[in-house]
Amino acid sequence: MPLNVGDPAPDFSLPDGKGNTVRLADLKGKRVVLYFYPRDNTPGCTKEACNFRDTYAEFQGKDVVVLVSALMMQNPMRNSRRSMSCHFHF
Repeated sequence: MPLNVGDPAPDFSLPDGKGNTVRLADLKGKRVVLYFYPRDNTPGCTKEACNFRDTYAEFQGKDVVVLVSALMMQNPMRNSRRSMSCHFHF
């Protein structure tokens, strides 16, 4: 389903690094950044992920929730390990 800038996002759910389900509906009223990266450990994705990590405090200061999802994620634990290796705070 295509979205245009300013359209409300449809509800979705994703597993977090601990295996818990995060639903967009549970974040209603908050501003949310959903960051998708296509593949683990590629130079472009790593650079972008590090930028999110390095500016995370700015997002928090503006009360923005940051969610990260791998498009080619084979299993949630691998995503969790990647998050730990990048020292994500989220």
